[in-house]
Amino acid sequence: MPYTLPVRVYYEDTDMAGIVYYANYLKFIERGRSEWVREIGLSQLEMKAEGIVFAVRRVEADYLGSARLDDELTVVTEVANVTAARLVMEQWVKRGEEVLFHAMVTAVCMNEAGQPVRLPAKVRQLVH
Repeated sequence: MPYTLPVRVYYEDTDMAGIVYYANYLKFIERGRSEWVREIGLSQLEMKAEGIVFAVRRVEADYLGSARLDDELTVVTEVANVTAARLVMEQWVKRGEEVLFHAMVTAVCMNEAGQPVRLPAKVRQLVH
């Protein structure tokens, strides 16, 4: 089921032309994923205490439109695929029904040494 997060565009999000700076869409979708993780009952702090953290491995992004100062946006996050080692999320940034940004994000888990590890069973269970 998709998770939605409302986001308002602030002055700090825009560039000299008054539109959202391209890198800020990555921040918006990061917030969407972080809030989705919290919503499904995962604690990233507890995972970190167990020596495991999420890391973005790959992002495929399409910029389809421009958001502007004070726009009310929605970040939509949905699980696209889960394997033993990867979690692939599909995300959209929308203004109303208009899709402004679309991304496929592959996340993995890493241990304290920065080495990839399997997704914990709890994570796989909660995202299926």
